[in-house]
Amino acid sequence: ITADQLEQAHAADLAIQQEEGVHFQQSWADPESGTLYCLSEAPSAEAVQRIHERTGHVADEIHAVPLSAR
Repeated sequence: ITADQLEQAHAADLAIQQEEGVHFQQSWADPESGTLYCLSEAPSAEAVQRIHERTGHVADEIHAVPLSAR
């Protein structure tokens, strides 16, 4: 994956995120392995997956993190 591809994928998610109540905060990629990571707030893992499916980059794994401290 290239930096441009990462930016395009993230922009595609941002364009429709509100339709599922998702807020994508940040994306990262490892160009050597092709692994992508994103941080989002969402009502469910399924909502995140629906956005990824619609934008053409289905997530292999989604991990819910229910607790946070600020």
